[in-house]
Amino acid sequence: MTFRPLHDRVLVRRVTAEEKTAGGIIIPDTAKEKPQEGEVVSVGAGIINEKGEIRPLDVKAGDRILFGKWSGTEVKLDGEELLIMKESDIMGILEGVSAAKKAA
Repeated sequence: MTFRPLHDRVLVRRVTAEEKTAGGIIIPDTAKEKPQEGEVVSVGAGIINEKGEIRPLDVKAGDRILFGKWSGTEVKLDGEELLIMKESDIMGILEGVSAAKKAA
């Protein structure tokens, strides 16, 4: 199934949280906080401005982003838990992260 968000909404996949601390302590599932970092899966067409023109979103599919702890609505698509949020809920784009993680 494919899903395309409408207007200024963004579909986000959370990145997996670390299982251990830097000191090597294993964190149980009950003590883990949900990560506030994710990867954009798909974006809507954009928001309509006062002139009636569509302004495209600043984020695109594949971007790594940071968002607020309580941002978005959790949905389950094809068995995968994803978030739908407005572009205004996104705090920023992490640049150069995906290449560094792949090299590690």
